[in-house]
Amino acid sequence: MAKDYYSVLGVERSADAATLKKAYRKLAQKYHPDKNPGDKDAEDQFKQLTEAYAVLSDPEKKRQYDQFGAAGFHQRFSQEDIFRNVNMGDIFGNFGGDDLFSQLFGGRTQTRRPPPRGQDYSMQLSIPFRLAVQGGERRIDYRSDGKVEQIKVKIPPGIEQGAKLRVAGKGGINPAGGTAGDLYLHIDIEPDPVFSREGSDLLVRAEIPFSGICLGTTIEVPTLVTPKRVKVPAGMQPGQKIRLRGFGVAASGKREAGDLYAIIEVAVPKSLSTEQKDLLKKLKEVGL
Repeated sequence: MAKDYYSVLGVERSADAATLKKAYRKLAQKYHPDKNPGDKDAEDQFKQLTEAYAVLSDPEKKRQYDQFGAAGFHQRFSQEDIFRNVNMGDIFGNFGGDDLFSQLFGGRTQTRRPPPRGQDYSMQLSIPFRLAVQGGERRIDYRSDGKVEQIKVKIPPGIEQGAKLRVAGKGGINPAGGTAGDLYLHIDIEPDPVFSREGSDLLVRAEIPFSGICLGTTIEVPTLVTPKRVKVPAGMQPGQKIRLRGFGVAASGKREAGDLYAIIEVAVPKSLSTEQKDLLKKLKEVGL
């Protein structure tokens, strides 16, 4: 866990520039490597003091440290970022300048790292079942750095519940000049009144009269496009499925389209006519 820079220097968060410098120079004299030869703990303490002062003596770095805290600050700033544009002669004073910095921190790297990225944002996005299955586009409004912006998001076919979509560059802007963060959309799929889903396959319930179950029949099965007429063989049992190949979740990339399964159910009427009752009594008499 990153140490608190104010605690390292032993100052209050309200300390001004003069107080910070005075605290640093007092502790730096105590833990200076020349006064503590071979003492690794003293050297580590001197490094922490120097890093703390480099951040808190820079108004912009101090502002970001105060805003994001120690952990958040170190996610955005590398050690090179911390010491970039810092006057080593000023910070070390009579303690060795650039030579001591090179000794303790390994000098400045030849490869210049890019400035830290802006903060990533996240939001919940609720989409209709059929949009999740077939894919498409969705326009959303979101607030970024005090402004409301409308963006168009591409929904890939077959996206799963709880999936995350990344919209590059739509997160927070870093005032230090780094690239903007990203926006992450957490997908919530609304239920559909007709279809349910298992992986790449869709399920739909098909109610068939008792006579159709016994004798066989033709029914109309709803699909995401247009209804499809299919034959139901005689003697099919409730709970069995009829497969419609390729009518499930739309194909995407190397993934083939899923299938649609019609789950057979017996349609039981809530009321019967006199004629229907008489016929059922006769069927009952012959064992049906």
